[in-house]
Amino acid sequence: MTLPLAVLNALDLATLFPRANPQVAPEAISTFVAASVIKILVFFGIYLVTVALLTLVERKLAAWFQDRRGPNRAGPGGILQPVADGIKNFMKEETNPPFADKWLFIIAPALAFIPAMLTWAVLPFGAPLPTPWGLIDLAIAPLPVGFLFTLAVSSLGVYGIVLAGWSSNNKYAFLGGLRSSAQMISYEIAMGMSTIPVLLLAGNVSLGAIVQQQSSMGWNVLSLTVAWFTFLVAAFAETNRLPFDLPEAESELVAGYHTEYSGMKFSMFFIAEYANMLTVSGLTAVLFFGGWDIPFTQWDNEAPYTVLKALATTLMMISKVGFFIFVFMWVRWTLPRFRYDQLMSLGWSVMLPVALAYIVIIATATLGLDMLGVARGPLFSLALLALNVMLIAFLLWWLDRGKLISPASARVAPLDLERLRARGLDLSRSQLAPVRPRTDTTSPVTIAAPSLTAEGGN
Repeated sequence: MTLPLAVLNALDLATLFPRANPQVAPEAISTFVAASVIKILVFFGIYLVTVALLTLVERKLAAWFQDRRGPNRAGPGGILQPVADGIKNFMKEETNPPFADKWLFIIAPALAFIPAMLTWAVLPFGAPLPTPWGLIDLAIAPLPVGFLFTLAVSSLGVYGIVLAGWSSNNKYAFLGGLRSSAQMISYEIAMGMSTIPVLLLAGNVSLGAIVQQQSSMGWNVLSLTVAWFTFLVAAFAETNRLPFDLPEAESELVAGYHTEYSGMKFSMFFIAEYANMLTVSGLTAVLFFGGWDIPFTQWDNEAPYTVLKALATTLMMISKVGFFIFVFMWVRWTLPRFRYDQLMSLGWSVMLPVALAYIVIIATATLGLDMLGVARGPLFSLALLALNVMLIAFLLWWLDRGKLISPASARVAPLDLERLRARGLDLSRSQLAPVRPRTDTTSPVTIAAPSLTAEGGN
């Protein structure tokens, strides 16, 4: 006990962590390092617990949608079900296929999980927190290029799935890995393109600046509705959630890319799926729904910053992320799975052209409004909202023709439809017509032989 006390006495804490103005960012490197370490420990501890609890939340929501009880044995109301699942996965035997690539087979689950967790490092989840040592940003690493960091790191998640399929030396797992790589690359392009209009309005690639821009102009979901919808659909495909869970289609590929996995390595892929869902929900909230900004007020965006403002904005961010997690789970138990040709046709024939055309339209509209002298504010947002309403009407008409996601649906010409109806009606009439007895007199008459009775048998 004397050695730690001696070390503490030797350290001059006041020099290491000098006090500063609570409304100004700290200048001492030691304060920045200590704050970063605390944020990492606190945030990722909560993050990992939240990912585990999301498995229970989805099972409870599935039970609610299907009018059943769901998990209710482990703990009060089933609250300890994630703990029971974790213990079970740790105790299960780990399978190691004899012909698999050993090292890639082992590190693939980690490669699927780590990128999803790292993306949260740059997401702001609350207003700055004033402390005696300075104003601390409620983001683990508030990079000035945070948006580019999220795109770069999130694109690495595909490597874990592809390597899991390839290293297993199993044809079903390999097909699942190929599907995943094609799907994630296809929709990653559309997702990246859909976020460019956000940068055009914000004029910055810092996620904090994007949040501040929405506090003055309104949420981007109103100004950039088509971009938000494109981003949301691409997010479902990027996270391999229904209706885009083709890489693990159990009716076709046994279990897809994780067919050969068991135990904790198997559960790591599901943890990565929920972590990706949590990350995409946070990105959606920051890019299109104002992030931690509280709507209809500027109280939380103006100095002086207080602990109450930090707490209120953090709760607002949590509520927005929770809403989108609910949407992900809701869609899973509502929509059926796409066929693979429909999936690829939607990504390349619909999502990518729409995203590219929308960039050109928003860039032209933004330049035109700036040339007309319209200030960036409510009027600017209303003009973009009117433009988006017209674009959505045209887009719905374009998609509703039934000729894009071929052969998902196809409209029948009126003449062909009448012919089908007439043929169906004729068949129905022929099936319902009464069966008439035969009246052919030329047919030979057969006389049955008399049966033997009990009395006349002898």
